[in-house]
Amino acid sequence: MNTSFRFDRSRKLLDSVSYNLVFKKSHHSHDKYFTVLSHNKEEEIPRLGMAISKKNCRHATNRNRIKRVVREIFRQNQKILLGLNIVVINKPSSTYAKNDELTRSLEKHFKKCISCK
Repeated sequence: MNTSFRFDRSRKLLDSVSYNLVFKKSHHSHDKYFTVLSHNKEEEIPRLGMAISKKNCRHATNRNRIKRVVREIFRQNQKILLGLNIVVINKPSSTYAKNDELTRSLEKHFKKCISCK
């Protein structure tokens, strides 16, 4: 297994300081499924944070499915997301969207994040 494609602890936003920095100084991208915030940083390793709320997605199984899709798309695109901290926030319409719709949405958001770099 190629370790560069793993989604390990170093690829996650873990503390409130990191989240606050992204929330305060970020580029925003919106659609009907997600709001994606991105912030440039000095380090090369891209990091992902998720805010998949119970308010927008009542069932844990749906929240977990959304998180799995977000992590997988981030993992697949991490080579092009170098130097970014990204936070993905779900919207209510993401709850019953199909995985391929969520995938297309996130790929568009990630392309916008790269162009705003």
